[in-house]
Formats: sequence, C-alpha cells, structure tokens
Amino acid sequence: MVYAVIDEKSKRYYTYLKDVFAAIGNRQTAYNWLLTDTEIMAHSKELDALNTKVYWRYQDGKQLVSPAPEYCFLSGEELTRIVLQDDSQWLWGVLSGFDKSIPLAEILKAPFPEADGYKGFWEDPPSIQHPLAEIEIVPWDGSFVLLFSKSKEIIDSFRAAFPESQDLHEYLCEL
Repeated sequence: MVYAVIDEKSKRYYTYLKDVFAAIGNRQTAYNWLLTDTEIMAHSKELDALNTKVYWRYQDGKQLVSPAPEYCFLSGEELTRIVLQDDSQWLWGVLSGFDKSIPLAEILKAPFPEADGYKGFWEDPPSIQHPLAEIEIVPWDGSFVLLFSKSKEIIDSFRAAFPESQDLHEYLCEL
C-alpha cells in the first residue's frame, strides 16, 4: 500500500528539503536516491549539479543554459549533506528513494519519474512512479510538495510536522 500527502498550505512557495527531511524524522538517510526532472534554485555548485532539467550559469552578465544530466544518484547521507550546506528552493523534481541493497543498474531499467506532466499524481489510489522505490518526494512548481511512501509512519511524521497538509486521497475527493 502507498500512502500519500500533499502540503500546499503550511508554507507557500517552499519546497526546502531541510524542512521535509526534518518532518520525516531524517529517514532519508536510510535510502539511496534517484533524482530526476529537477529544477533547483541552487546557491552552490554542488547543489546545482543535482539539476537534471537545466543548468543556469552566467558569463559576462548573460544567462546561459548548459546541458544537464538525465538523473543523479546518491546516498541519503550525501543528499542530506548537500542540502544542509545549501538549503535552496527546489522548484520541480522527483526524488525517488530506494532500499540501499538495490543496484543502480536495476533502478535504471524503469522509465525515469517525472514531476511536470505525470497524471498519476492526481489519480486515486496514489502510487509511487518508480516500481522499485519505497518513497518519493515531489517538489511541484515551487508551490507545494507531494510525498508518497510505502511507510505510513513516514507520512504520519510529515503530517505531524505540517498539520495543514492533507491526505492526498482526501484532497482529490475535494476537487
């Protein structure tokens, strides 16, 4: 079973992962993470390297776009370290968390999860996009965050930290 929550009321225009990690009791360190479809307003080169949509850089006062990788894969500890050093706003992305025993080669056999354009977020019952993932954190357009998990405890922890968040099933029924 997958549990899901949407938080669009606690903070406006936020997805700052430091807050999300604290809300889930820092359980992100228990997983390896595949980052796809990410757009981050990074203030450091290390966080900017996690952008998978586009790299923005400036040269001679002009904004230039550089190619970005299709995905990033890193441990929960490494992701946490980067976020703690630069807790910048994540506009878009899918952060898919995997049991550490699953090799990257197996993970890469499935299509990459996407944030913008994935209709499954708005269908009931909720589902995690990547078939091998245990958890997905989805910053959505810099406006809210979606959290999907096979662990009810993670969702309950998030909801306790952000009491204005809503069960995604209930949210969809209100639409």
